[in-house]
Amino acid sequence: MAGNTEPLSTRAKFAVTAGKAASAVSRAAGRGSGSVIGGKVALRLDPDLLARLARHLDVVLVSATNGKTTTTRLIAEALRAHGEVVSNALGANMPAGITSALAGGSSAQYGVIEVDEKYLAGVARDVGPKAIALLNLSRDQLDRAAETRMLAERWREGLADLKATVIANADDPLVVWAASSSPNVVWVAAGQEWKDDAWSCPSCGGVMQRPGDDWFCGECGFRRPTPTWALHGEQVVDPQGVGWPIRLQLPGRANRANAATSTAVAAVFGVPPQQALERMYSVTAVAGRYDVVTYQGRNVRLLLAKNPAGWLETFSLIDPPPTPVLLSVNARSADGTDTSWLWDVDYSRLAGHPIRVIGDRKLDLAVRLEVAGVDFEVCQDAAEAVRGCPPGQIEAIANYTAFQDLRRAVGN
Repeated sequence: MAGNTEPLSTRAKFAVTAGKAASAVSRAAGRGSGSVIGGKVALRLDPDLLARLARHLDVVLVSATNGKTTTTRLIAEALRAHGEVVSNALGANMPAGITSALAGGSSAQYGVIEVDEKYLAGVARDVGPKAIALLNLSRDQLDRAAETRMLAERWREGLADLKATVIANADDPLVVWAASSSPNVVWVAAGQEWKDDAWSCPSCGGVMQRPGDDWFCGECGFRRPTPTWALHGEQVVDPQGVGWPIRLQLPGRANRANAATSTAVAAVFGVPPQQALERMYSVTAVAGRYDVVTYQGRNVRLLLAKNPAGWLETFSLIDPPPTPVLLSVNARSADGTDTSWLWDVDYSRLAGHPIRVIGDRKLDLAVRLEVAGVDFEVCQDAAEAVRGCPPGQIEAIANYTAFQDLRRAVGN
């Protein structure tokens, strides 16, 4: 429980030290941050280490298909108004990465932790969170991620016995069904642009009805709860009906939704909306996302989109034609090796943009764009793609490992 400052056991201290050493070796070898291997080593030496490291913290868990890294960052900034925060800010969101993050925060008051959807129930059981933020559920990594209703069912079962306050998106039926097992839920009207994974009722399988912004099942009566917080345009409206302006340096409606949820989470910890939102303004990029990098005399804006819902939101961010767009898709293990999701993305929305296509699966993407009737050019790499664009702004959209490749290519 938070507030318990009982020192770590000798075994736990040894596990932390060994994990940090493994992380350092990994970094020295140029294999990334080392957070995952460090956490794996530490957990092998002390399987209960995650729970031990969280004992003195007030923990927030953040889970979703899209937006969890950004929301984790926004919540962390808001809570820093009241105390020191430890967070897995770079997105290592499975138990090993989370353990590594918490191992570096012995003096922190708050733990703000992004959690992979599949691991939410187990991590929550280990760390005893004070709050859990649930943003959305949609299809992702089709070859290895569970079907969305199965994930919602895992969440529903895992939340049933927890005392945590759950802050959940009232506009996503899968999230609502999952969160409804919790005895203490704060509903946020955060919106849901992508609806193609929530047309059948998660409770009974019936067809969902969606009049306007509402939704309900015509067969069993399962319906949208009344929210206590809401995103209204450029404001978040609190439970008293007061609207607070959202001023972010991060672009788009999706990030305003992330800020609305983050404001509701901060309120659970006593941080007033105005103070929370003012602190969120300091966030300019998240793990390279939204960065603008000068490369070959052009300004390349880096945008991450991992699945159909993410691509839909990202298309709303890009500058209008004739701004060039660079698209990159890989299908490595971290992305999911099944690229059939490309056919669920409406690439016709890119009509009028000069498009350059790169990445391991550039030919898969080229076929999809050909069928969408969009003009494009296949390039060997980022250097060739950027050279083919006129000076000025380029919008670069990539899925997970392709995004990392692109960051390295342009020196970010």
